[in-house]
Amino acid sequence: MANFTPVSALIGGALIGLAATLLLWLTGRIAGVSGIMHGALLQRRDGWRWLFLAGLVVGAGAWTWLAPPAFAPRLGYPVPLVLLAGVLVGFGTAQGGGCTSGHGVCGISRLSARSIAATLTFLLTGMISVFAVRHLFRIAS
Repeated sequence: MANFTPVSALIGGALIGLAATLLLWLTGRIAGVSGIMHGALLQRRDGWRWLFLAGLVVGAGAWTWLAPPAFAPRLGYPVPLVLLAGVLVGFGTAQGGGCTSGHGVCGISRLSARSIAATLTFLLTGMISVFAVRHLFRIAS
């Protein structure tokens, strides 16, 4: 249980909830990262999208700098498999009408049945994928 970090998880969860609440309160928008990224790439004139995405990068960079042991790279996964996984996640978010941040954080908190179903689907698919990669295909550990 070396990865059990309830304090940092609680602080991180509270910050995510605060950011999602502030975005909804200030802009009326849901904090779904895939939708924000899609809108930013379509070159919409609302700069808040780029600020939100920059905050994700800066925040992750700051945490990596402040707590380097928290981010050990995962080795042993073939690059084509990682690229395929990224494409499948992008395809899935397009088909599901959002990602885990939009559905899991914002949708569930609004008691959206669609978001609850989507989040359960994400979790089940993730568990099946990890089982298949680790136990059936024996890729990495």
